[in-house]
Amino acid sequence: MLKGGVTKPGKSRKRRFNAPHHVRRKFTSAPLSPALRAQHGVRSMPVRRDDTVVITKGDRKMTEGRVIRVDPARGRLFIEGVTRQRLDGTTIQIPIRAENVMITKLNLDDEWRRKILERRGYESKRGEE
Repeated sequence: MLKGGVTKPGKSRKRRFNAPHHVRRKFTSAPLSPALRAQHGVRSMPVRRDDTVVITKGDRKMTEGRVIRVDPARGRLFIEGVTRQRLDGTTIQIPIRAENVMITKLNLDDEWRRKILERRGYESKRGEE
């Protein structure tokens, strides 16, 4: 018998879409670039405003830009320079899924975020040995 977790796809989707905000924030996680991964010893992090990301999938692939806004309710990011023209001529931001980007530069202005990297990164793994 399986221990914990949900096995039915419908239930998994239901839990994802009805998740509370503090859980939903983790759904906006993206992998770190190989350089950042080697530096910090962390594989992925939730994306924040002012992080620099590269789009890895879709027709905007290899486009790099700064994150302007994160929408955790929809699980989408809005990146500087990733726009399109509407038929009436207005320019709008294109929402991008967080799993389709790679973080190339972390915004470490926040002390809490630095602590998260220390807790999850190489320093904590060195202490375990």
